[in-house]
Amino acid sequence: MAQPTVPPTFDVIAIGNAIIDVIANCSDALIDELGLSRGGMMLIDADQAESLYEAMGPAREISGGSAANTLAGLAALGAKCAFIGQVAEDQLGDVFTHDIRAGGIAFDVPARPGNPPTARCLIFVTPDGQRTMNTFLGASHYLPAEALDESAVANAAVLYLEGYLWDPEEPRAAMRKAVEAARGAGRKIAFTPSECFVIDRHRADFLDLIDTGKIDVLFCNEHEMAALVGHDDFEKGVAQLAPKIPVLVVTRGAEGAVAISGDQRAEVGAEPIERVVDTTGAGDLFAAGFLFGHVRGKSLEECLQYGAICACEIISHYGARPEADLQALISERVG
Repeated sequence: MAQPTVPPTFDVIAIGNAIIDVIANCSDALIDELGLSRGGMMLIDADQAESLYEAMGPAREISGGSAANTLAGLAALGAKCAFIGQVAEDQLGDVFTHDIRAGGIAFDVPARPGNPPTARCLIFVTPDGQRTMNTFLGASHYLPAEALDESAVANAAVLYLEGYLWDPEEPRAAMRKAVEAARGAGRKIAFTPSECFVIDRHRADFLDLIDTGKIDVLFCNEHEMAALVGHDDFEKGVAQLAPKIPVLVVTRGAEGAVAISGDQRAEVGAEPIERVVDTTGAGDLFAAGFLFGHVRGKSLEECLQYGAICACEIISHYGARPEADLQALISERVG
């Protein structure tokens, strides 16, 4: 990998799905009635999106998308960020574009005319705060490689890739192109496989990225790590992956998180919270906090603390974009 020759313009540039989250409370019984996978994420088509929307109660519409949520957290912490993703020329596309730019994030990919419409994720939240996500990916899966601004990628300290977008051919080609641009400029690449079902389909690709040294920071939860290594022994999984990645970060829900870099290992517990309202975006905001510390040269433990604080804030309310002052929360709890 080349060594960077100029200071970065952006702290983090991310490629991901441009999605509007449609969030509604529901009973456990409705999850069963609709035949949904409780607590999971399912891809749906346009007809399913329409029928599930009809079954929802009163809903909130909030800009989402995993990598975009991470950037929203980073920007709220004071990082300079840019996003690459695809919306359609429609109302939800306008909402997403407005929201991400209003958060101080650069977003210049032109909207796509015609069908399919902008992606949306229908999220059913049960009384315990667990979210069941049903995602219609729409226009987000038509991000062309030509939309990639290679100079912007080369001018970001970290390129962050969302595994959800690895499925379709066009965005996958865009991400591979971005990896080469980042590598050529000596920048770091962070990656999240996003979900176990994504790993099931693309495990060979993801392991190849890891084995060939193209990932500098890997974010996964313990279930995703198990899917990557092929078993659920946590410590053996860490021992398999950690030597291949400069920084491995594994979240464990209420048990906190672990980070390993070389011979250094750090662990933190989850931040205390009175009531979990909605777990949507917890992993996304954990990544935001960790990356914020990482690009500023903080210790592994501090990076984990930042991540835990950001994740705690996001699960205290509906939606996956921060509402409280993240900088103030970190200042209060870490100093």
